[in-house]
Amino acid sequence: MFKKRLLPTLLASALLASSSVFAGTAFVSNERDNTITAIDTKSWEVIKTFDVGMRPRGILLNSDYSKLYVCASDSDRVEVYDAKTFEFIKDLPSGDDPEQFALHPNDRLLFIANEDDDIVSVIDVETNQVLRQIEVGIEPEGMGVSPDGKWAVNTSETTNMLHWIDTETLELVDNTLIDQRPRHVEFTHDSKLLWASAEIGGTVTIFDVETRQEVHKINFAIKGVHPDRIQPVGIQLTQDGRYAFVALGPANHVAVIDAKTYEVLDYLLVGRRVWGVGLTPDDKYVISTNGVSGDVSVIDVDKMQVIKTIQVGRYPWGVVAAP
Repeated sequence: MFKKRLLPTLLASALLASSSVFAGTAFVSNERDNTITAIDTKSWEVIKTFDVGMRPRGILLNSDYSKLYVCASDSDRVEVYDAKTFEFIKDLPSGDDPEQFALHPNDRLLFIANEDDDIVSVIDVETNQVLRQIEVGIEPEGMGVSPDGKWAVNTSETTNMLHWIDTETLELVDNTLIDQRPRHVEFTHDSKLLWASAEIGGTVTIFDVETRQEVHKINFAIKGVHPDRIQPVGIQLTQDGRYAFVALGPANHVAVIDAKTYEVLDYLLVGRRVWGVGLTPDDKYVISTNGVSGDVSVIDVDKMQVIKTIQVGRYPWGVVAAP
């Protein structure tokens, strides 16, 4: 009798443990607290907050979601953590003031925007070697690598340019003018288009990657919000190519865009000064980092509405999610 009762109990415990182990996790960098907050994306509860280097901003995961990379901007280093245990693994050389970075699909080449030095550093994350430092415009900020691995693109905030880097030769091959203060770039999943935000310009511009020419420019208008407060920064594109989500800074809204027609479908009210957006890998939820209010908003993509607000650290900046 004891064994018959014990077996279902053990199975239930195992299933509960399994669901907790394999629940998705979102990671948020808290710029003022020098911490990362880990959030369970099933319960939308904070799992853990752990210390990292000074002024963490850019944050990303490798392709199998096993490693978490953090730009510790004021510590002048990139830190690597185990994405399951949250344990520190190692530091990587990064150059001065790493702001954002992007990892090549080969999980080996890391492209880092060094704002103070006006360079892009290229690091081999396995050997910890600096392979190249590429001179770009003034105040490099945004960084993206195409899913096909051919291009790395950096934005320079003061020069108002996109800088196109051949990832095979590690040479700068082209520069493209864009509206004022470009902050973020995001490639479409087929690598054919590049979306780029201009914070002060108040626009998002889409470029053809092959020709590096402008395809379309998106402007924003929110009833009751002064145009000067509409400052596009973070961009996320769904895997199926249906939607783009754009963080609009002090406007306190996330724009929902039809990624095929470029029509703005909606503006979703979130927390104060929304800088970053991240998608869960299944495209079901968007998470926005709301710096001034110190929280993140969770957007249900199917419902197109905010379903949860979660308090994190001071000035949350970057966000990335694992399954």
